[in-house]
Amino acid sequence: MASAASTPTMPLMGGGDDPTSSLPFSPSLAVDKASSPNPLLPRALTPTTTTSSSSYQQRRRRIASENSLSSLSGGDGRRQSFGRDVVHVAAETFLLTRLTLELLRYLGVGYKWITRFLALGCYSLLLFPGFLQVGYYYFFSPQVRRSIVYGDQPRNRLDLYLPKNSEGLKPVIAFVTGGAWIIGYKAWGCLLGQQLSERDIIVACIDYRNFPQGTMSDMVKDTSQGISFVCNNIAEYGGDPDRIYLMGQSAGAHIGACTILDQAIKEAGEGESTSWSVSQIKAYFGLSGGYNLPNLVDYFHSRGLYRSLFLSIMEGEESLRQFSPEVMVQDPNVRNAMNLLPPIFLFHGNADYSIPSGASKNFAETLLGVGVKAEYILYEGKTHTDLFIQDPMRGGRDPMFEDLLAIIHAGDAEALHKDEVAPPNKRLLPEFMLQWASRVSPF
Repeated sequence: MASAASTPTMPLMGGGDDPTSSLPFSPSLAVDKASSPNPLLPRALTPTTTTSSSSYQQRRRRIASENSLSSLSGGDGRRQSFGRDVVHVAAETFLLTRLTLELLRYLGVGYKWITRFLALGCYSLLLFPGFLQVGYYYFFSPQVRRSIVYGDQPRNRLDLYLPKNSEGLKPVIAFVTGGAWIIGYKAWGCLLGQQLSERDIIVACIDYRNFPQGTMSDMVKDTSQGISFVCNNIAEYGGDPDRIYLMGQSAGAHIGACTILDQAIKEAGEGESTSWSVSQIKAYFGLSGGYNLPNLVDYFHSRGLYRSLFLSIMEGEESLRQFSPEVMVQDPNVRNAMNLLPPIFLFHGNADYSIPSGASKNFAETLLGVGVKAEYILYEGKTHTDLFIQDPMRGGRDPMFEDLLAIIHAGDAEALHKDEVAPPNKRLLPEFMLQWASRVSPF
């Protein structure tokens, strides 16, 4: 099934040598992997949490929840909460800067990356007035709970976007941001969180370790712990534990799909201890994701995400299939896990040059072939960033946003009526700036 919309776009530059050709696969770039099994291998599955750390994690979570709820008590609480968040932002900014410098040391200097950074600078400059408005909301809105701790590892934090209307339990989206497995950050989901919270939906944006701080199994483990926190604690924030959805964008769509599949495999096995269940997830939404890494590795290389670097992120070439949901769902050894998966909806723009739309189409067809309910929704003329950044900043009618609401609010006549009469999303930038941003975008 496909739905259509239109936005002009231009293809991006490509071609050139790999400055990282001498970069060997070395998981020690991030953390010691000697004792960390690949999470999608049925024979080497590990529980989401361990008994030895459960009480400590509960204490941390309880403290985080109390700190977050204290911000509701008044102006002093909000100022103290903001002060704590400033400390978090400063610490995480330092962390991101250090990781970026370390990453550049591995990348070397190649003209592809130079042109990408120049294009990224122009793209960011054009969208900067919109980013300022989103950033102001992120730091100063009382509806945002920032940096809630969900685990013990670096960057095990999430942001919550809460509706102003606190009556009744709200549906919840646990969101995994993208960033090429390298520059993902929870604040990237702010615009989506703001707009969905205005429609009475709680959004939890989960942060996770990126490369080189962590590799793919770390990202899956962190995401699983974040989902566990949402499933077990969201009622404290007004969320409905029976209406939790999982969503990911770009690399986050791949990580989210790996995580939910890994969880289903654990539950279908014997003796696995888990802190959340796939049955708690009503549906999975994948936005502009890639799900078959062996088919994409050469394409990513041609786009500047060089093969040697990508293999380091994915823990070696032998792990590509194990971190490919499209491949794993066809494994006869995990066929029982397919019955546990929720409905899966895959959104993609047909002008996406970062991850071709065929990646979502092929995954949807594969899922249907193994008995999983799946739907593939294509958006005409939309690029990799149009659906997630430019269209939300454009305001007015947003087909992908409307499709998402229709699925979440299906069967809720009152919510659907509110969606029909709700004012359109606010425009953040003039059209010419959005058009130029689409043309220079490096994504």
